[in-house]
Amino acid sequence: MDIPWRKLRKLRRFKPVGIENRVSRYCKPRTRDIVAALSIFGLLGLPASSAFAVEANVYPSRQNAAASTEHEAIEKYYEEEARKRHEIVAKYYEDEAGKMQAKAKELKLLLEHYEDKSYLYGKKAQDLQAHTEALVRKYESAARTDVAEAASHRQIAAKLREKEKRYAETRSQRLSAIDGSHRGNVSR
Repeated sequence: MDIPWRKLRKLRRFKPVGIENRVSRYCKPRTRDIVAALSIFGLLGLPASSAFAVEANVYPSRQNAAASTEHEAIEKYYEEEARKRHEIVAKYYEDEAGKMQAKAKELKLLLEHYEDKSYLYGKKAQDLQAHTEALVRKYESAARTDVAEAASHRQIAAKLREKEKRYAETRSQRLSAIDGSHRGNVSR
């Protein structure tokens, strides 16, 4: 539909322009008030945060040591959780592989039945045999895939377990070194 330009100008002329002005007039003071209030709260909180910053810099070595041990503890926790989850996933895949192998074994027995008693199924005997052979291949393939996935997750869990052991060894070495240095200072 082609609208002539004159009609468009008339339509624009009747656009309610005053509503936009009223809305912006009412919104501006509220926005200004909110911004002013937030800036005042920010300024009030500034001296307190700087006081904490000064206090934080008084004992930086203690904080660094506490932060590093806390970081190590958190890291150890998440690695342990990851190891547990990988073991759970590995167990799941092993169980699924066992189910797939059992199903493949069941289908092999059915395939033998179809081959031995093909006269019972008439024209459908070859179709049933082909279909069952395809299912056997599918389930055996799925079982191999599940076994591979389980092995992969077991390997990841073993790596994480080794990392935990190394962490425990280095931790005991650090503690023995710290005890030795403290004993040396005490005996002097």
